[in-house]
Amino acid sequence: MTGARGARFPFGLLALIGTWGLTRLVLLLFVYKVHVFPGPDVTSDVSVIYQGWYEVLRHGTFPLDDVTWQYPPAAALPILSPALLPFLDYAHAFYLLAFLADFVVLGLLQYAGLRPGKTMRGAWVWVIGVPLLGPTVYARYDVMVTAVAVAALLAGARRPRVMGALVGFGAMLKVWPVLLLVGAVRRRAWAAAAVTAGGIAVLFALAMPGAFSFLTFQRNRGTEVESLGSLVFHVARQHGWNGQVLLNYGSVEFLGPYVDVVSTVALVLTAVALGWLMLWRLCAKRFLSHTLADAAFVGVLMFTTTSRVISPQYMVWLVGLAAVCLCFRGSRMTLPVVVVLAACFVTVLEFPIWFSHVVSSDSLGVTLLFARNGLLVIATLLAALQLWRDTISEPAAALPSQAADTKERLTSS
Repeated sequence: MTGARGARFPFGLLALIGTWGLTRLVLLLFVYKVHVFPGPDVTSDVSVIYQGWYEVLRHGTFPLDDVTWQYPPAAALPILSPALLPFLDYAHAFYLLAFLADFVVLGLLQYAGLRPGKTMRGAWVWVIGVPLLGPTVYARYDVMVTAVAVAALLAGARRPRVMGALVGFGAMLKVWPVLLLVGAVRRRAWAAAAVTAGGIAVLFALAMPGAFSFLTFQRNRGTEVESLGSLVFHVARQHGWNGQVLLNYGSVEFLGPYVDVVSTVALVLTAVALGWLMLWRLCAKRFLSHTLADAAFVGVLMFTTTSRVISPQYMVWLVGLAAVCLCFRGSRMTLPVVVVLAACFVTVLEFPIWFSHVVSSDSLGVTLLFARNGLLVIATLLAALQLWRDTISEPAAALPSQAADTKERLTSS
């Protein structure tokens, strides 16, 4: 039996690495334009926007006059990172670094999956989920932020200070990683996150002018055409709504009557979601080894689904957190994770493949958005319900996971 298991294991590992390699080769062929992916060019953000920011940032200041700069100060680091590969042009260097970040996530998930109480399901979620989103993954810096978030969650239970430092750094890259702390029970994680984020903020504020100009730009955003709230205007356009669809603050948004109302409702829904997370934290009685990852997954799902903007690259965050959840044998987030993967596939259909249909609000575009956003809503509700059951309302259901946690601690001690 031992021999049979040993014979099967290398094949499974080789299948995982081989699938990752083949799918990532295809993504590289698309971003390097050896083959053209259908729809608008997703690489223009790198070759035009990111490279433009790079030219400003490398002179020691933030792009103060560019309202599309809507990121915390440490976002300057991934934008400047292609300088590490001076033998390549900016865009090609960026794609290669995004590819390496993808590989780091695979390595972290694979290493975690081989430990006691863990499983390789998480690594497979990453391997399958990323290519479902198409070449957009390598044409945005979100995969780099996701690598930091995955490392933070995997460090969580055993190294709370390391987790906190990574969360603080991640929050200074793109804010959302702060939600990884929602399930953290050790004060050391929160303290390390606060110290790291504060230190980075002070450093950038002293070293580079305009480190926090992004706060004003972000506040003024409207309702992006792919968000949950945008469905109101997609349908309204079929009945005479006289607003416009324009490139605004770096994304395609609705502008016109009642847009401010829908944007406000989205902010209220986000506040309600954060309130639910606070209520859960106050009521939670059982914190198992996978609770930290499950809670982070739920928190980011809620933030993403209720946001005024649901850009395709946001799905990379969810795939990364979903993968960490399923690294844990005791996690029961399988169904929400499958729903998120389905939403990823619909996402690549609505952007970039048929984005013109989304912008024109025709039947195909609206159907795709209802499907994708509907899947996100379903995944959010399922994941939140499962988290509540696991930690509050089903004591008996937690016993197998508690046993697995005990076994893991004994094995590692």
